[in-house]
Amino acid sequence: MEETHRMQGMKPGHVGCETSSRPISKDDAACHQEFAHAEGPTVDLTGGQKRKLIRKLDWIFLPQITLLYLLAYLDRGNIGNAKIAGMQTDLHLDGIKYNVALMVFFIPYGLLEVPSNIVLKVLRPSIWIPSLVVACGLVMTLMGIVNSYEGLIAARFFLGAAEAGLFPGITFVLTLWYERYEVQTRFALFYAGASLAGAFSGLLAFAIQHMDGVAGLAGWRWVFILEGIFTFVCGLGAFFTLPDTPQRARFLTPDEKQFLVRRLEVQTGSGQGRVTNDDKLSWKHVKGAFQERRLWLACIMWLGNSIPIYGYVWPPRMSTVARSMIRYTATKAQLMVVPIYVCATAVVIVVSVCSDRVQQRSPFVIAGFLAGAAGFLALLVIPHPQYPGLTYGFLFLAASGIFCPIMPALGWFMNNLAPSTKRAVGTALIFGTANLMGGLLGSNIYMDSTRPHYFPGYGVSFGIMLTAAAIAYGLRVGFQRENAARSLMTMEEIQERYTGDELVDMGDRSPLFRYTL
Repeated sequence: MEETHRMQGMKPGHVGCETSSRPISKDDAACHQEFAHAEGPTVDLTGGQKRKLIRKLDWIFLPQITLLYLLAYLDRGNIGNAKIAGMQTDLHLDGIKYNVALMVFFIPYGLLEVPSNIVLKVLRPSIWIPSLVVACGLVMTLMGIVNSYEGLIAARFFLGAAEAGLFPGITFVLTLWYERYEVQTRFALFYAGASLAGAFSGLLAFAIQHMDGVAGLAGWRWVFILEGIFTFVCGLGAFFTLPDTPQRARFLTPDEKQFLVRRLEVQTGSGQGRVTNDDKLSWKHVKGAFQERRLWLACIMWLGNSIPIYGYVWPPRMSTVARSMIRYTATKAQLMVVPIYVCATAVVIVVSVCSDRVQQRSPFVIAGFLAGAAGFLALLVIPHPQYPGLTYGFLFLAASGIFCPIMPALGWFMNNLAPSTKRAVGTALIFGTANLMGGLLGSNIYMDSTRPHYFPGYGVSFGIMLTAAAIAYGLRVGFQRENAARSLMTMEEIQERYTGDELVDMGDRSPLFRYTL
């Protein structure tokens, strides 16, 4: 935009819209353009050019992060497959030792997520994320040679430390590339890798177990060693191939870089104002994330997902549950969980695409929690193992209900946190709290002593998912009221109170920002 915008009734340094006494609406196109062009001209792409650019991102960027997270998820969950393959006997994991081995992973995993995302803001993603993957592969490989319970505990602890930053880091980086109603579908595509990892975990373990005795090693050791080596090699490769941000991407033209940066700056939800996605770390916004009350409610809500997923759906438990409830052999139990994860993958993708298209998050979050609660209620009342077919069917409903709200909930708070430092720290805070508490609790509610009925596990999962649905509804109502209050403010009122730089720095606290529902 060539002309200098003349503002009336504005503070020095203000970048805003013409003074108006009417309430703000999404139709203020002139205001939108003024904020968008405040720092220089933009590059306009046609609809076809934009779609081509997004497809380029999808083909170059998404496959890499999907592979990296799939490998990390495999490394985290293959302990369940190793248990079935004989690890429990070889390492003398009697009593609650196996549950402790599961649980210890989540202590560093939960505590280090926020520090990891702070480091991510200081270092480049192309350095930090591959470093975490390499560390995961190294620890997993070494886990294949442990000879004692104490060695297993140490390896699980360091694996949790290495994996802590991967999920919050990858999800945050995605928001630096895609718009608020594009990003959830991309979340789903990479997270689908985690769902498929649950299926491949059983298939790979089934195949690798046949290496029992090779080089004098038990089959369960080869599960750790081979998967660890592959993860290590892929992590090394990511140092050379993983892009950072649009500004630094070598596969983009200068015009494409500018277009991607500018379109994210105006993602405020109201069609007005700007937000920042710069690389700088702001300690002010780090503090702001910890002071955000809605984030702490989101942490509690996320327990409705993390407790069931780490207790029931996560690969260390699913095959064990299927084996004890339906009386499958160890080998068949490994294979019978594959369709459950495939179904969960389909649910994740379909729900995420629908959520982006209707530009709503909370209805899918609430529906998922309620569906999962219904599945657990059914598993509570079905007598086991008298009805194996019915039980197997409700395993699908419970697992799908758990996976369903993950991406909408993730997209919901990624959309509603700004600027980028607050989003990076806030989402890591949600994941860290939920993973720490969910991992510690989930690892201990499906005890072998309660099989085949698992009443404590199913009961806790049922209750926490109902609670999560109620919290999600309350958050939606709160966001609605805040949006309505901001829409009643006139541009004249906003211009009298704030400069343009102040509005940008306020992020989601800006009266020009609208929360996604």
